[in-house]
Amino acid sequence: MEMDKYRQSVTELMEHYQLKTSDQKKVWNVIEPIWEHPEFQRRMNSEEFPHHETVSLGEHILSDTIVTYVLSQKKGWDNKTTTTAMNIALFHDLYELPWQNTKIKKSRLVNKHGFTHPLEGAINAATWYPSYFQDDKESEIIIDGVVHHMFPFPVRSFDGTDLELNTKEKIEQIPHYIKGLIITSSTRVQLGPISLCPSKFKQGRIMSKADKVVSFGKDLTSINGLLACVTGHNKNLEDKSYSYQKK
Repeated sequence: MEMDKYRQSVTELMEHYQLKTSDQKKVWNVIEPIWEHPEFQRRMNSEEFPHHETVSLGEHILSDTIVTYVLSQKKGWDNKTTTTAMNIALFHDLYELPWQNTKIKKSRLVNKHGFTHPLEGAINAATWYPSYFQDDKESEIIIDGVVHHMFPFPVRSFDGTDLELNTKEKIEQIPHYIKGLIITSSTRVQLGPISLCPSKFKQGRIMSKADKVVSFGKDLTSINGLLACVTGHNKNLEDKSYSYQKK
C-alpha cells in the first residue's frame, strides 16, 4: 500500500536527522493526524507533487517538521510550544497545485507561486484541519508562521486586489476570523503589493529557519533546481509532463 511506503519514508527521514527512538515517537504523535489526511497523502507522491528537484512536497514538509522539532529541543521549549511550531511546519506548504514545469499563468509577478503559496497553505490548512484552529491565539501563531515562513522572501499581501489564488473558492468558506488573520498577517509591514517581515512569534521564526536548513542543506542539489525557485521551470524535469488540473 502507498501509505505503508510513505510511512516507511517518515521513519527514514527521522533516521536521516538522527532522532532517537523516544524522539521519533514524540514527533510521530504530532505528525500522524495531519499526515493521514488524503490531501497530505497526495503530496507524498513525487510524481504528482515534486517540490524541490524530485523531492516530494510531503517529504519536504516532513523534513521541515523534523528539523523544527530538533531546533525547538535545542531551545529547551516545552511540548506545547514545540508542537505549535511543528504544526506550522506541517501546514506551511499545503499549496493547491504543483508549481514546477506547469502551464499555470499569472498576470502579475507578485501573484506567482513564490509570493502566494503561503496564503494558499494557510487557507488549505484551515479548510482541511479545522480542529487545529479553535483557539484564537493558537490560530494567530499558526497563521502568522505559515504566512511568513519564506522570510526574507516576501509574501503577497491580501489587500483586496486580485491575488489569482488557486484556492480562491475556499477563502469564502473558511471562518471569517481565519480570513481576518490571513489579511492582518499578510499586510503587516506592507510595501506595495507585498509584506516583508518575519513572523511575530518565535514558533514561526524557528520554523522559517528549519525551512532554510532543509531546502538548502538537503533538497536543492543542482543549479537547475535553484533556478526553478525563481523561474518555475526545472530543466531536470523536462522529460515529465506537469500540466496539472485540480482534482
